[in-house]
Amino acid sequence: MFKKIREIYQYRQMLESLVLTDLRTRYKGSFFGFLWTLLNPLLMLLVYSIVFKFIVRIDMDNYTSYLFIGLISWFLINQAVLSGTGVVIRNAGLVKKIYFPKEILPLSVVIGGVINYFFSLLILFPILFFNKIQLGLPLLLFPIILLVYFLFTFAITLIVSSLNVYFRDLEHILGIIMMVWFYLTPIVFTSSMIPKEIKYIFDYNPVKVIIEGFHDIFFYNKFPDAGPLITVAIVALLMLYFGFFIFKKLSRNFAEEI
Repeated sequence: MFKKIREIYQYRQMLESLVLTDLRTRYKGSFFGFLWTLLNPLLMLLVYSIVFKFIVRIDMDNYTSYLFIGLISWFLINQAVLSGTGVVIRNAGLVKKIYFPKEILPLSVVIGGVINYFFSLLILFPILFFNKIQLGLPLLLFPIILLVYFLFTFAITLIVSSLNVYFRDLEHILGIIMMVWFYLTPIVFTSSMIPKEIKYIFDYNPVKVIIEGFHDIFFYNKFPDAGPLITVAIVALLMLYFGFFIFKKLSRNFAEEI
């Protein structure tokens, strides 16, 4: 894995080019262009706020802020996985013509998702300020939580992008899986609202720990529980190792399959 990481670093200029290309073409031809990066979470916030605050009637102070933190954090893995699944097939020309570490392709999508996440923070901070939510020292842990999230998302994207070359239906199945995963994560609800009888199901969700970490530092202004976060970091590293292994095995026949 470390050998492959060094090779990816040697191709960092190609990686940068792929990231920029992905960001440019994602909204190419649309009227609002890159502004959709900001409009998408705002529109989703509006819909979910109406549904869960006024129809389901979740009684919670500053619920809009809580919801927005969860939504923009979820968009990172959701967009990276759904877009990254077909990234090898979309770049069939490159895969067939030249040699480069193919892991760059899913990595470029995940990095693009992180960049979009940073742009979403430009909306989050004014919302927190408007709602008089205090930020403090726990914010220092933001880079650590984001790094764990990045590694976990990259591992998932590596796996699904390689499997999709051989099993094209995966791209469609993942849409359903991600929707179910969304509702198994405390985004539109808090962990305290989960019934004790089924709480163990939610506890097996690594993204739950990460989203709770973002809620802790941005919403509750407290340090996240270190134990679950360390566990997820270990899981992310193991999955990343497994992801590199699977991708390496399957990438040998990419040119013949796409």
